[in-house]
Amino acid sequence: MLFYRHQPIFTLIILINLLLLTACAAIGSQATPTPNTSLFENEEIPPPPELDSEKIAQGKALYIQYCATCHKANGEGDPDWKIRNEDGSFNPPPHDSSGHTWHHDDDLLIDIITNGSSFPDTKMPVYKDQLSKEEVEATLEYIKSWWGSEERQIQWERTWYAQQQ
Repeated sequence: MLFYRHQPIFTLIILINLLLLTACAAIGSQATPTPNTSLFENEEIPPPPELDSEKIAQGKALYIQYCATCHKANGEGDPDWKIRNEDGSFNPPPHDSSGHTWHHDDDLLIDIITNGSSFPDTKMPVYKDQLSKEEVEATLEYIKSWWGSEERQIQWERTWYAQQQ
């Protein structure tokens, strides 16, 4: 008898819970895009520019000279790059597809190479006095040559979008 008197309240509670579950499911489905999923689905983004083989060759020589000491010759970085050191910093990350370099747009990557990182937990040195803008761009072109097509696409979309701002 008690249930029948309160049935409208129970029905309302059930409907509210269903609405909340539906809303949570919808929010959860809006996760970070996976490779091959455009970050900017409503935008007409041109395809990534082809990599320049001359810049890659120049960038390789510069990478070996300036970057390989920390990030290793093949861009694999330090194996413990995700674990904090005692001073709170992180070791050099990989530059290949297994790292996070491709998550950033060109302008940010060029700025980090040129001016070091503003992230307090990194020890990235400053190269503005050693490398010209063209040399930094060539080094980045070489790094891009290690990325798969999916990482290149996502990185290009971020670069393209940043350039539109």
